[in-house]
Amino acid sequence: MRSTGSWYEIITDQKEIFKGRLPGKFKLKNFKVTNPIAVGDYVDFTIENTAERTVLIEKIHPRENYMIRKSVHKTGHGHMIAANIDQSILVVTLVLPRTSLGFIDRFLVSCEAFRIPAVLVFNKIDLYDEALYAYQQDLINIYEGLGYKCILTSVQTGQGIEEFKNILKNKKSLISGHSGVGKSSLVNLIAPDLELKTGDISDFSLKGKHTTTFAEMFELEPGTYIIDTPGIKELGIFDMEEEEISHYFPEMRELLGHCRFHNCKHFNEPGCTIIQQVEKGEIALSRYESYLSMLINEDTRR
Repeated sequence: MRSTGSWYEIITDQKEIFKGRLPGKFKLKNFKVTNPIAVGDYVDFTIENTAERTVLIEKIHPRENYMIRKSVHKTGHGHMIAANIDQSILVVTLVLPRTSLGFIDRFLVSCEAFRIPAVLVFNKIDLYDEALYAYQQDLINIYEGLGYKCILTSVQTGQGIEEFKNILKNKKSLISGHSGVGKSSLVNLIAPDLELKTGDISDFSLKGKHTTTFAEMFELEPGTYIIDTPGIKELGIFDMEEEEISHYFPEMRELLGHCRFHNCKHFNEPGCTIIQQVEKGEIALSRYESYLSMLINEDTRR
């Protein structure tokens, strides 16, 4: 349910809670991650100390899926965000702070790579003016056209809150987003008992102050779980070959094999169907620009 570094909070089917740790010899073969166990993992354990309710983790069950990002501390390693999730929800804001389209697209590519359904929640819509609202509609047309569900929410007016609550029902959902986008405020509206910490927007950078420092899973009601994650500043694409990236853009994936060259990177090659579709307006320019930034591995915060 929760990881704080060396200790892991474990809940059993009988709702008993234990504090678990890994034996020193425990290693994951051929898997470079900074954290061998993620929130959402299923494990087997043996009781170590009954009075203190500590256990020794002996086995991690095979994962159905997981979300991972580049480790910010260890080069060449990934940091596992969560495992065995039914859907991944990205809370974004177009104002205070502004979530870049590049960040949204990186998140969606990560979800595609690990076969996790993704939902976009556009929060703080009470702050929109007419121009921003029109821009918002353009974005929804792009993303819903690609099969991603989009929800508009406002903690202030209550718009979209019921819809947000309904998409969580009977699922294990990972909730992500930059600090300050209102993840915790949204969750607190539908599950006030959790009392998740909320942070103010920092005046200096207009970015949120970090309030969550590690991933944690909460049970909202029987069968409904959310995994709250630290505000993610950047999302490095981990362990992905250049030629794979286009496979995780649904609009490009359906055109695989249509380019003149079988190993086309859709960069500047002649006879590239993807580039032609961008020029015709069939593929959104913003999505193509996100693709190129991943291809050349630009700063992920853009």
